[in-house]
Amino acid sequence: MSPGPVLAEHRCMMTSPGASSGLLACGLLLGVLLGCGAPPRPRNAKVPVMVAFAEQRAMPFALFSTGTVEPSQTTSVGSQVGGTVVRIPFREGDPVTAGQVLIELDRRPFRTALDQASAALARDRAQGEASRLEADRAQKLFEQNAVSQAEWDQKRAAAQAWAGTVAVDSAAVQAAMLNFDYASIRAPISGRTGRLMVHVGDYIRPATSEALVTINQTHPVRIAFTVPASAISLVQQHRGAGARVIAGSASGDSTAFEGPLVFVDNAVDPASGTLLLKGEFPNQNGRLTPGEFVDVRLVLYVETGAIVVPAAAVTNGQDGAFVYVMIADSTVVQRPVKVARTVDEWSVVRDGLAAGETVITDGQLRLSPGAKVAVRSAKGAAR
Repeated sequence: MSPGPVLAEHRCMMTSPGASSGLLACGLLLGVLLGCGAPPRPRNAKVPVMVAFAEQRAMPFALFSTGTVEPSQTTSVGSQVGGTVVRIPFREGDPVTAGQVLIELDRRPFRTALDQASAALARDRAQGEASRLEADRAQKLFEQNAVSQAEWDQKRAAAQAWAGTVAVDSAAVQAAMLNFDYASIRAPISGRTGRLMVHVGDYIRPATSEALVTINQTHPVRIAFTVPASAISLVQQHRGAGARVIAGSASGDSTAFEGPLVFVDNAVDPASGTLLLKGEFPNQNGRLTPGEFVDVRLVLYVETGAIVVPAAAVTNGQDGAFVYVMIADSTVVQRPVKVARTVDEWSVVRDGLAAGETVITDGQLRLSPGAKVAVRSAKGAAR
């Protein structure tokens, strides 16, 4: 082959626009291939985590429940006698003291009845005294054989009858005095009044079962709650060893109230399988209202020397609970643990950890045994 045609073809390829585009594409492809084969940039192998320290401390053992506030005493005030209301010297919702007048009825009918009973007693007492004197004279005459046995017996029986009549009259006077006193309806206990069901001018029927007003004694109050039947043995074992009840508002209020355990029912409710308990609280500030629902924690005892970690450090896997423990070279090991219970935000570890060990509380999802970690923040479990 002659060199001429070859040079001509070479010149033709160099001058052709299509050939230039092909060369550019080949160069770009070669650059991409070379770039893909380049080694990756080095990355930081440490996983950022948050840690806490396992600590030894005293931890309470508690049962949790929901309770209802109850007044320590409650009474529905009624009326012993019937009459028309003439005065109500309090307003519904006011606090009252035992013996304070709540409702006054019209006293005039009761005063009249008392006067009548007193007059009858005076009349019959005079008659009885006269009959007694006659019986005494008849006895002296009988001893002198001046009157017969029958006459003396008659005089003596008449005197005894009048004595009985005087006793009946005396009881009638006492009843009339009671009714007169009952015309002023008084508070039987101290507490706070509820809704008033009568008004001035209303007629109250005697011995009615309808409550005129209800009084709740709210200093102190009790909180009733239940525990499952499985916890009865624990309650019976520790009820006399300083068991206390801690209550908090179910609405999220951070205020806590504490009082002793004062009542344990003597039987399990067969319908619910629970045991009723009650705690007592001073409630001097009136923050606890009867009928209110509260969160209850029954603290039976305090375990001293318990190993605790934040609950966030414990992970549940297929083989049970475990924690990641950071060792001296900033690597982590997976440690199986036995969690006895969780109190608030802390887990009490029965086995698997020692005080002072460092556990991971955040970042566990990016960890595996042997991974390197970088601590972002550390805190003590007790805080």
